[in-house]
Amino acid sequence: MRYDVIVIGGGASGLACVLTLASARGRGWEWAEDRRYLLLDTGRSDMNRALFKNVPGVEEGTYGRDLLKKLEEQVRRWGGVDFLQEKAVKVEGEKGNFRVLSEGGREFTSEFVVLATGFHRFDIECEGVRVVENTRSPKPGRIMIEHDGSYRVRDGLFVAGLLAGVSSMFATAAGSGVQVAIDILSEWAGSPVVVHDVPPED
Repeated sequence: MRYDVIVIGGGASGLACVLTLASARGRGWEWAEDRRYLLLDTGRSDMNRALFKNVPGVEEGTYGRDLLKKLEEQVRRWGGVDFLQEKAVKVEGEKGNFRVLSEGGREFTSEFVVLATGFHRFDIECEGVRVVENTRSPKPGRIMIEHDGSYRVRDGLFVAGLLAGVSSMFATAAGSGVQVAIDILSEWAGSPVVVHDVPPED
């Protein structure tokens, strides 16, 4: 199946990325309409073991697993995003013609791919990816993927969240996913964009 963007990883950064992408629909931007997105996830996000007490705007004492569900529901309300609980094993191709293969033997194609699988391991076969030590992690043995400083690994291939080397905090991980989405939307628009809403006038 063909998608515009495939996001691999459904934690803070992956969900924030697809939420931002999907929320560009219905705003009169012709280039944003009818876009299709896929989020591939194994269900093993570290958020499942988290208790949040210092996340901006999130009620103190919120369990990570509950926030994951809330974020997924928020994404689904915008539409245009398919969720699949399956492991990606290979990413090949280039911008405009990426091919993603799943452990179950399924194949998907897309214009862009976003890697957001966390900092524990990276075992997806993917050309042009260099895995290095995550120097922002307080725990040894954590990894990241080298990028250009703006989360771009190579043309069309982005990395987000802890795998991009941001600190292991919800807000930083989510923010990197949002930035990747904005960069992709800006490419389609041909100029910098943001996705803002304002309340209706009285």
